[in-house]
Amino acid sequence: MYFGLSDEQEMIVSTVRSFVENEIYPHEALVERTGEVPEEIAQDIKRKCIDIGFYASNFPESVGGPGLSHLEFALVERELGRGSMALTHFFGRPQNILMACKDEQVERYLMPAVRGEKMDALAMTEPDAGSDVRGMKCTATRDGGDWVLNGSKHFISGAEHADFFIVFAATGVDETPKGPKKRITCFLVDRGTPGFEVRNGYNSVSHRGYKNCVLYFDQCRLSDSQVLGEVDGGFQVMNEWLYATRITVATMCVGRARRVFDLAVDFAANRKQFGQEIAKFQGVGFQIADMVTEIDAADWLTLASAWRLDQGLPANREIASAKVYASEMLARVTDRALQIHGGMGLMDELPIERFWRDARVERIWDGTSEIQRHIISREIFRPLGA
Repeated sequence: MYFGLSDEQEMIVSTVRSFVENEIYPHEALVERTGEVPEEIAQDIKRKCIDIGFYASNFPESVGGPGLSHLEFALVERELGRGSMALTHFFGRPQNILMACKDEQVERYLMPAVRGEKMDALAMTEPDAGSDVRGMKCTATRDGGDWVLNGSKHFISGAEHADFFIVFAATGVDETPKGPKKRITCFLVDRGTPGFEVRNGYNSVSHRGYKNCVLYFDQCRLSDSQVLGEVDGGFQVMNEWLYATRITVATMCVGRARRVFDLAVDFAANRKQFGQEIAKFQGVGFQIADMVTEIDAADWLTLASAWRLDQGLPANREIASAKVYASEMLARVTDRALQIHGGMGLMDELPIERFWRDARVERIWDGTSEIQRHIISREIFRPLGA
């Protein structure tokens, strides 16, 4: 692995960082205060992202995307991690699972998503099916030539802005030696479809303004043309397109940690106690040293996993390692930064308490830390038959 960035990659980093600093930072206080992103701000961010050519930067040139590599997209996400998720949502990264679209789905869902004409939301999690995806109770059953969808989903990010939803539902059960095993199918469901309702979700302490919603399906009728992938092939679609989203979480954690670190360094270099800058105290200086060491380690671990994808190498364990380490690193870094700021770190006059709150969810969504450790250990022991 070559550790340097090319001139083009350096340009990607500087362009996205400049965008975040100039177009995202100025609105963060408003979003934190109100818990809302005004529509005019959201559309302005989307338009400017399209203008600079970075909208749908996770899609290949063959469908109108910029055609970035996995490593380059990781760099984009790392810089976006510096800003409020409620605002960077409109920078526009549709779910890459839409690459599984075929026939009329391409013009109905994929291309409008890539062009920024429609927004999507992924609907997988349920009240009783988080990490246990096969435990989902939302079902789709045959009725004549249609599918009838019943059940609910929750914790659905971006649902309030979505024009259509990528919904996973149980479509049958297989009896196996280990007990019943549900078959899963993926569907594309338009907002406004009869029998489909989007409601406000829960108030979260993390990422204000980046809302979650609850979806309800009551005799919601769908056609075969709305099946994404193959019937009962939801896990194949999921495994092919979704597992790399863990890199996104890891990279955004690194970006946010860099911003928090910069704030802690600036504060330590200027805050005086006992007649000198607190950076001169070992109790502070050693914390700063630990912070940057862990950030660098998470950064390289994350970029290395993206690089492996670009090389066509197995990366499941490496991606899981990056996700668990980067998310837990962010928790430690934000906590140390708050400690360095003292009492003011907990006050909302400074963004430190926000980063501290926001960090907590990273160890939960897109696969908990426990799930990541399970993936890592399984990848190690499975070849040994254990």
